Amino acid sequence: MCATIPPVAQTGRFFVVAVLTSAAVLAYDGTLDRRGIEEAISIGSARIESVRVRFHQPYRLAVGRAPVDYVDVITPFRRIEIEAETRARAGNRALSQAEALNLLAANPDQIDFFVELTLHPMNTYVGLPNYQVQLVPVGGGAGPAPIEPRDLQRFPRYGARVEGIPLPTRAAPAVPRTSEPILGGTVVAQFDGRLLNRSGVYEVVVREEGKEIGRARTDFRALR
Repeated sequence: MCATIPPVAQTGRFFVVAVLTSAAVLAYDGTLDRRGIEEAISIGSARIESVRVRFHQPYRLAVGRAPVDYVDVITPFRRIEIEAETRARAGNRALSQAEALNLLAANPDQIDFFVELTLHPMNTYVGLPNYQVQLVPVGGGAGPAPIEPRDLQRFPRYGARVEGIPLPTRAAPAVPRTSEPILGGTVVAQFDGRLLNRSGVYEVVVREEGKEIGRARTDFRALR
């Protein structure tokens, strides 16, 4: 049987340990067991903000090369944490084990990459450009073949980005006000985790019409 996880309200120590442990694992959790799900829920429901901030840090990859700001990596473990944290911030009922399992059921091995973009304010785009995302393995011989996403979606942003560190969640495409320009957006690239090395290192490469416009390196050994 799995060990009982201490209640959120009783101690903050468990969450600090969980975050530190998540940074030391040798690979992300492709298939979560009940203990892993409970740990993800506990981190998302933590009342200590610094714990959640520290948890998210290795999943956010800075790029800083216009128009690409950063890339967020969403593993199954983080997908559960984000849902639990979203509920906690809204003051809603805590995520249950059953709901977490249902959340993972459709695509248990899926890895998402959220590419956050800021466009020049004087741009003339009528829609988000046709940005593409690939994963390029690091090492393993000369010229490893890039891995293509199994699905890719683009969400334009017409208003200013929310201050702080917004959680990477899908949102319905924004409806622009009259003559409002596109100021940025998010590209969501979905990859089949079964095709990836769970302890591997990859370059996330963003392209527009074949030209590279940004890249970031992710090390799955530092993620859960």
